[in-house]
Amino acid sequence: MTVRRVSTTDVLLLCLAAFAAGGLDAVVGGGGLLQLPALLLVLPHTAVVSLLGTNKLASLVGTSSAAATYSRRVDLHAPTAVRMAAAAFLGSGLGAFLATVAGSAVLRPVVLVALIAVWGYTLVRPGLGETEALRLTPRRQAGVAVAGGALIGLYDGFVGPGTGSFLVFLLVGAVGLSFLHASATAKVVNAMTNLAALLLFGFGGHVLWRLGAAMAVCNLVGAQLGARLAIRRGSAWVRRVFLVVVGVLILRLAWSLL
Repeated sequence: MTVRRVSTTDVLLLCLAAFAAGGLDAVVGGGGLLQLPALLLVLPHTAVVSLLGTNKLASLVGTSSAAATYSRRVDLHAPTAVRMAAAAFLGSGLGAFLATVAGSAVLRPVVLVALIAVWGYTLVRPGLGETEALRLTPRRQAGVAVAGGALIGLYDGFVGPGTGSFLVFLLVGAVGLSFLHASATAKVVNAMTNLAALLLFGFGGHVLWRLGAAMAVCNLVGAQLGARLAIRRGSAWVRRVFLVVVGVLILRLAWSLL
């Protein structure tokens, strides 16, 4: 594992990025838009796989913290959350393994098209996700939770960016949760995908534990602030943030492809 000495300035910059990422991720996902690029920019000579593992450590602490905060104030739809989390955990582990074998660049065009569809669908339906409107029977909801959790978990382990946003959209568009309840439920699922990937990277020795711990503390603080802000502002505000985050993610992926 190639690692250079991390300066105090580097740590401070990465902690600032982790704080912002935690706040964004707690609302609608998308923290990876900030945290992972920051690691790649500040530590360009460090093995990428080590940066991926370090990113997962910080993200796991933040998403777990946000999930705990949401659970005390928002209905997490526990059966859906548990089913999705278990399926996503397995999917993420498989995706991380496949990424080490095949590489993740092959999925980027598919992901870009999917994100554009998600963004457009949400934009043209202004009432989507502002109120709770469950539209599936319990059995079908369980099926969507397992299948969707597994597929998005696979994506998270294989590629990563936008996982939280995909989870939120699935819970809003297919299940019928409000944006606020979907964000709360998605945090539980996202925590499990992060855990699965971290276990894989950790056993392989691909985590910068001290740096990751410092970033994790900052990610946690940001996640707490983001979750509380989302709860206070409500679903309409979360929807607007969702559209902005997905729009930025589309631009980023399009730029990387071009």
